[in-house]
Amino acid sequence: MKQPGTAAVLSALLPGLGQLYNGTIFRAIFWFIVTPGLWIGTGGMFGWVCHVIAAMTAYNYAARHTHVISRP
Repeated sequence: MKQPGTAAVLSALLPGLGQLYNGTIFRAIFWFIVTPGLWIGTGGMFGWVCHVIAAMTAYNYAARHTHVISRP
């Protein structure tokens, strides 16, 4: 069971890491490629945007796909 908070923190530290934690490989690769491009392309001004968006999407994905198993 994936924890949404863990996914968000991982993606805030390194965009794509939370997606990798969630098991969404192609989303992780996307963030691994886009984030350095935005950091370099904007001279370091807007790279933080990728960190925020990646953290939010990792959190939302983990929250939607967390299955709680109830015991009778």
